[in-house]
Amino acid sequence: MDLQDVVDRVVAGTPGVRWSIAVPGRAAYAPRRRLRTASIGKLLLLTEVARGIEAGELDPYELLAKDPALAVADSGLWQHLAVEALPIADLAVLIAAVSDNYATNALLARVGLPAVRRTATELGLHDSQLLDRVRNKRETHHPPTLSTGAAGELAVLMQRIARRELLTPAVSERIDAWLATSADLSMVASGFHDDPLAHTGSVRNKTGTDDGIRADVGYRGDQAYAVLANFAPGDTAVVLHAMREIGTALS
Repeated sequence: MDLQDVVDRVVAGTPGVRWSIAVPGRAAYAPRRRLRTASIGKLLLLTEVARGIEAGELDPYELLAKDPALAVADSGLWQHLAVEALPIADLAVLIAAVSDNYATNALLARVGLPAVRRTATELGLHDSQLLDRVRNKRETHHPPTLSTGAAGELAVLMQRIARRELLTPAVSERIDAWLATSADLSMVASGFHDDPLAHTGSVRNKTGTDDGIRADVGYRGDQAYAVLANFAPGDTAVVLHAMREIGTALS
């Protein structure tokens, strides 16, 4: 079945879900719709870190220490490790591999949210933004969500990385190497049937997960994709099944 037909069927079969989907050259649904994207915004942090390293503004071996003020639960490994400081490059790998929240906050404190936003603007991103650091609890004075995104923008971002056209080839290659470590192939990327712990020569992706949010953006070879979903509590299984359908058709 044509990929667009699969996307149309998925959307029609999940009326309570707000989708934004883009597979350049093959399929789309509401690609300009801005949705909450949870950890997808960490891609923009990784891009700024890669840019800073390649520009000589950041030393990849600079050690960043754990700061209790930046500690956060949920995803990540650093909170469980004994080591109290890690190099910038290793923290980037933790973010790409397991969406490490503690590593995210440490790197974001080092480079600053304004720098991440400037890079996003330079890339032509308007709806796809990292809005804040990761928090255990969001108060009324905090940004209401970690990040937002639109599938059309994010698919183009991934396509530019795949083609080594994001800022510079060296920046693209560094991000590609980090994304090769991603261990979450539970959504769209499940359709490629790759080993989640050993797929360095295949799919690259970044996912976002929170209550009522599932998002997966990535590429395999030259084929990029972005599939974002916002939904009501209780619909998680339906959304994951739909995302896996799209991934199977995409593969």
